[in-house]
Amino acid sequence: MTQWTQDAMAARLVRYADLVPCRTAFIDTRTPGSTEKENFTIIGPGVSESTDQFVHITEKHGFNIGAARQPFGCVNSQHSHDTAEVFVVHSGHWRLPFGPNKEDGFIDIAPGDVCSVPIHMFRGFEKLDEGTGFLFTVLGEDDPGKVTWAPAVFEAAADHGLKLAKGGRLIDTSSGDYELKDVELEGAIGDDTLSGLKTPPAEKLRQCVVVAADMATNPASPLAGEGVEEAGVIVPQQTDDGFAPGPIQGWWPHGFNLRRLTLQTGAYVPAHTRKEAEVLFVQDGTLEVSWREGTLMLGAGDTLSVPIGLPHSFRNTASVPCVAFVVRGTENPAPPVFAA
Repeated sequence: MTQWTQDAMAARLVRYADLVPCRTAFIDTRTPGSTEKENFTIIGPGVSESTDQFVHITEKHGFNIGAARQPFGCVNSQHSHDTAEVFVVHSGHWRLPFGPNKEDGFIDIAPGDVCSVPIHMFRGFEKLDEGTGFLFTVLGEDDPGKVTWAPAVFEAAADHGLKLAKGGRLIDTSSGDYELKDVELEGAIGDDTLSGLKTPPAEKLRQCVVVAADMATNPASPLAGEGVEEAGVIVPQQTDDGFAPGPIQGWWPHGFNLRRLTLQTGAYVPAHTRKEAEVLFVQDGTLEVSWREGTLMLGAGDTLSVPIGLPHSFRNTASVPCVAFVVRGTENPAPPVFAA
């Protein structure tokens, strides 16, 4: 049996202040308007195209956790994914434009809002307001594949010396074409592929976003108690731990649930275990996570991976509410098992 010492658990905690950014993660890194974005890979390999990308936790969870930090006006170019991509807004106001050339409308999201963008369609994201904003992201599966870029992204990148090798490795040609020797390059997608990456109608896309104020508490949650509320955010199907599908259900696979856990001052969730991966991201306030061998205090922006089967409890010892988003592995999480 693994001994979960204080140090062992601390290694599963990624503090916001300790996040290691990559500013050369993707092919659009030199495109005007995109040069200031920072990409983070917190859990899993992610979809970065750069060997400079730092991975904080390499253990497989069944999903990937990442993040992006961008200043006002900074753009992440139009792209498509083969697995789920979920945005949780930690700070700032953001726009998600749709279509290969942003021609298919957009959704705006604000702090506490969540949007799950369907697979096989083009999307980007832009920071709308002054200051720097932070997006927490969840990607489906252990291997989320590679990004499919809109044709215009390749054209703009080539003008700034960046090309993409087959398999998704970024190549900088600005120091000379000799670096392309014996390298097979990825080209812009053809018309047949492009036609298959259609943006769903606006009424369908509205099913993919839920604003913070509309996240309804589930009184049947096994974690519910005095001062403790759990709301379903992404629930693809009826679950064994008492959640009905929705508000984001999706017509494509997610492979996980996303919940919002709120603890008022002094609220406590007794020690319990989980049968699936559990990752906590603190949106607001502070959260104390305890287990037999120790305690960790999480602050806003921190991410913790809780080991499967570890008895652990939650407490809010601060004078303000704690709000944390929780990613639970599988589309049908089992009920927690509380210690006797």
